Amino acid sequence: MKHGIRWLPGLDTLRRYDPTWLPQDIFAGLVLATMLVPVGVAYAEASGLPGIYGLYATIIPLLAYALFGPSRILVLGPDSALAAVILGVVLPLSGGDPLRAATLAGMMAIVSGTVCILAGIARLGFVTELLSKPIRYGYMNGIALTVLISQLPKLFGFSIESEGPLRSLWAIAGAILEGRTNWVAFGIGFGTLMVILLLQNNKRLPGILIAVVGATAIVGARYGVAVLGPLPQGLPGFAVPEIAYSDIVPVLIGGCAVALVSFADTSVLSRAYAARLSTHVDPNQEMVGLGAANLATGFFQGFPISSSSSRTPVAEAAGARTN
Repeated sequence: MKHGIRWLPGLDTLRRYDPTWLPQDIFAGLVLATMLVPVGVAYAEASGLPGIYGLYATIIPLLAYALFGPSRILVLGPDSALAAVILGVVLPLSGGDPLRAATLAGMMAIVSGTVCILAGIARLGFVTELLSKPIRYGYMNGIALTVLISQLPKLFGFSIESEGPLRSLWAIAGAILEGRTNWVAFGIGFGTLMVILLLQNNKRLPGILIAVVGATAIVGARYGVAVLGPLPQGLPGFAVPEIAYSDIVPVLIGGCAVALVSFADTSVLSRAYAARLSTHVDPNQEMVGLGAANLATGFFQGFPISSSSSRTPVAEAAGARTN
């Protein structure tokens, strides 16, 4: 790659883009969008923020990572691994003010992005080389199991409060035995899953998109299934988050913690997919790409983000060739 675009791998990908990939990327983008909206809203609320900020944290960061990120397929956005860290900083400092909470979270993203970019420039990405292949694939399998367990309550139409996969399974079993299952929600979820599985090898019919559109149409009839409701309209605008001096230390600590967690997740996921797709990913550039995405979300009304171990497989399964 030429030196002039070494830090902008997205330009090199665009230069080498195969036009035959376009239909697959458009379809994968539509499928991914149907998942990004509810997931972004849910993680925003889990982080102590209004749901609309989850959408803000999904739009601009993806564009920034597409330009600066080395992985061609990795999907970034709000993540469950960061929700507890963000909530731990935002909740005690915001005093219940949603705008203040969003400002604090935005500044955390800027701190995290700055730390990642500086680490990438300092070429500290070598730490990922210490992670062996069994660790990387064990991480991927563990993430898949964790995501599966986390989605079971939604499949049965109830919510639980627990920490850890084993406790979650115990809580799920208890809720089912208590008769809390929403059979309409279960029917929609099970039917959607069956459509995806039955059509996954059919190259003519887009199974995931058919399942999502069908489920959306059924839910629109409001058969006792919870929906998100209306959200504010419009795209996020550029804004510099302003925090009080008393908030600087906890925001700096929280931002550094976010940088550590997000890069650990992103580096493992990125290398695992690079090995699967037989491509090379520069870990230093991965830090820069992650940092650029967090800076973008911080300045455009979002909050800290990381790679997504649940949405990236969806993009891959939908046939995405690029992010």
